[in-house]
Amino acid sequence: MRTSRFVTVAALAVVLSAGLGGLLGKSALATQDRVPAHYRAFTAALAAIEAEYAEPVESDRLVYGGINGMLQTLDPHSSFMDPKTYAQMRERQEQRYYGLGITIQSLDRNITVVRVFEGSPAHQKGLRRGDVIAKTADQDLTGWTTDQAVSKLRGPKGTFVNISIRRPGIADLLPMDVMRDQVTIPSIPAHFITRGDVGLIRLEDFAEHTDDELGEALDDLKRQGMKKLVLDLRGNPGGQLDQAIRVSNRFLPRGDLIVYTRGRVDNSDEDYHATRQSDFLDVPMVVMVNRNSASASEIVSGALQDHDRALVVGETTFGKALVQSVYRVSAGAGLALTTARYYTPSGRLIQRPWDGAFDEYLTYTMRDQAQRQHSAEDLKLTDGGRKVYSGGGVEPDERFDGPVEGFNPTRFGRSLFGRQLFAGYAEKFYADGDTRPGAAAAERRAVAKDFAVDDAMLTDFKKYVEGKRVKMDEAAWTQDTPFIRAMVRFEIDSAVFGMGVARRRLLEVDPQAQHALGLFPKAEQLLTLQKSKTTRAGGR
Repeated sequence: MRTSRFVTVAALAVVLSAGLGGLLGKSALATQDRVPAHYRAFTAALAAIEAEYAEPVESDRLVYGGINGMLQTLDPHSSFMDPKTYAQMRERQEQRYYGLGITIQSLDRNITVVRVFEGSPAHQKGLRRGDVIAKTADQDLTGWTTDQAVSKLRGPKGTFVNISIRRPGIADLLPMDVMRDQVTIPSIPAHFITRGDVGLIRLEDFAEHTDDELGEALDDLKRQGMKKLVLDLRGNPGGQLDQAIRVSNRFLPRGDLIVYTRGRVDNSDEDYHATRQSDFLDVPMVVMVNRNSASASEIVSGALQDHDRALVVGETTFGKALVQSVYRVSAGAGLALTTARYYTPSGRLIQRPWDGAFDEYLTYTMRDQAQRQHSAEDLKLTDGGRKVYSGGGVEPDERFDGPVEGFNPTRFGRSLFGRQLFAGYAEKFYADGDTRPGAAAAERRAVAKDFAVDDAMLTDFKKYVEGKRVKMDEAAWTQDTPFIRAMVRFEIDSAVFGMGVARRRLLEVDPQAQHALGLFPKAEQLLTLQKSKTTRAGGR
């Protein structure tokens, strides 16, 4: 994502005019003949609201709301950030602060841990999802907002924060001293060998160190005897453009076009090529995508598909091909504005069209996918002459529906997943042999790493679901039983044994992934096609 060197005249004029209206009230009307009519309408409305509305209204709230309304007439991804949100975004980018390695949320007036990052200080101390941070030192956090708690918990690297944890099944609070440290959220939570010589890499986003992590994972798999590769981009929402280019370059020869952008502002037209020699050009590849794969994921899958380098398997991707530039506008606020669109090497625009209210666009992932009708203008060709289409995400070479962890459950099954019931049930278990404080709470049960979700555990989960006042659908429960078993095991594995174990075991029953693993003969044919293209190009 590139930052422009200028602030658009329109955005600056609106912010400036709005600020004058808020400071001067009705007196601003005297100078309105100096600005265009549509700016005068904005400042006049602002002045009238400030002076006449039934109760006092904060000026910045009005201005920020006006900017948001303006952006909502453009596209679904341009957005406004108030000073607080903009500062938080900059802090994340610059990594100024250090923390415990947890995500927290204020639930029912309690500061609740909703995620613990593996290897973080919190994970090492034994914090778990579902724990409530009741106190810091002697300060009760009941009723605190999430932002208040975050400010309290983060601080300089190497310093300690004393917290007291309330955990279900334990009567007394658990005291912990946790050291603040830099927390790196991995882009690749799991990579491993399966079926003898097939390497699998799960890539979940495109962050600052994604390419470095990918290089380490590839080298490790190569040492283990990898001959084929599955790159799993399912559910990957995207991220940094430069990382998408670097990841693509891992599998494409130097000189290949990876993506290009086109817009109307200075420096928005760019062509991005592979610039380094790859060590993995001879490895047959399958790339897995689904309807939640977006943006940078689509750059990678689109480039590998256009160059006939990998077989794309799964569902049609989300369809987001807009480049956002971030502007600092006024008083510490920020603007993420669409300044260009990106295209795959064959000339495909991946961006899906949107309706006026963005409703159909934003609910795309919740609807069943239908076969898209193509126009002649949408048709593009890969390097080897295969047909691909523009204007609606990356369509897979081999379609296999599996929107929820490779499964396609009923509406009932999706609701269990969406309401975090599998994750909640997993809090009833701990790893056999875990001696960390509070691990073996009275209400928890020990499980070994090779446990199975037997009928007794399935019945127990059903009682847990009914206890959450979920209306049971017996027919859907029966139909979704394989999915339910898989998700119960996956969430227990991830909570107790880590994401690497969870992903490896889920692969064994993931219908979409199992289908993809059977398609390497087609991937090898593509590799032959890609090699012949390279040979012909070299011969010229």
